[in-house]
Amino acid sequence: MQRRPLGRTGLEVSILGFGGAPLGDEYGAITDQDGVRAVHCAIDNGINFFDVAPYYGRTLAEERLGAALEGRRDEVVLATKCCRYDYRGFDFSAARVASDIDACLQRLRTDHIDLFQVHDVEFGDATQVLEETLPAMLEVKRSGKARFIGITGLPVRMLRDLAIEFPVDTVLSYCHYNLLVDDLQEILVPLAKERGIGLINASPLHMGILSTGGEQPWHPAPQEVKDAGRRVAALCEERGTDVVRVALRFALDNEDLSTTLCGMRNPAEVEHNLRIVGEASDPALLAEIAELVAPVANRTWHEGLPENAPPGL
Repeated sequence: MQRRPLGRTGLEVSILGFGGAPLGDEYGAITDQDGVRAVHCAIDNGINFFDVAPYYGRTLAEERLGAALEGRRDEVVLATKCCRYDYRGFDFSAARVASDIDACLQRLRTDHIDLFQVHDVEFGDATQVLEETLPAMLEVKRSGKARFIGITGLPVRMLRDLAIEFPVDTVLSYCHYNLLVDDLQEILVPLAKERGIGLINASPLHMGILSTGGEQPWHPAPQEVKDAGRRVAALCEERGTDVVRVALRFALDNEDLSTTLCGMRNPAEVEHNLRIVGEASDPALLAEIAELVAPVANRTWHEGLPENAPPGL
């Protein structure tokens, strides 16, 4: 498994990371045993970056991951989050940061987190995040309960602006580097290179749009983007492959990303993704896809507070 530096943290992380949301039954119920087996299969095959959050399954994902890592904690780079606890439940106060780290440590059965992140900053007041949340995160880092701190969210410009103002170690962006949207490259990569920030890419399948089964009914993307995803899937099938393989490999190819996260519910899904790591992209097919999606390229949506919306959304 290839590894890349996580910014200037000194950590080396697998280019394929383990996204922990499925451990919280966020994409359908799994058994405890499947979760443990998926985690162990990933570690045994070189995946060392695990990202989870209290929000996933309302603490269930952290509890399952903590159980799975018993005796294997030192083999992984462990990341979790704070300040989000329900679908619309957010608290960006310093008190919440302090209580979340202790609760996370207990659920994950460890004495420290390698990376502690603010979850979905777009749902918070930017001034509070800068003046209260992130300073509280820095205190957690100084305490030794977390080695490094980061921010996560959807709007890449807000992530960039926060990272300019406050010295974070990592930025996790989702749905902004894949076959449909790739503006992370223009907006975040230059700053990350300048500051030595580790970039974590999530949702390389655009939250299911780039899959053979298509997206869930709740997906917030514009309809024309969903339609483009179906056309990409059909094109991949015509070329004798499937869109998941093409989309994941596309993200893994970007050397400016420290790691790309994929949710994996069982060993079969882990093994499927591992096979993709060993494959190569087809430049001709990628060129066809780029032409196909050009009319809707980088068309996205907004989550969070209205004042945090990018221009035009």
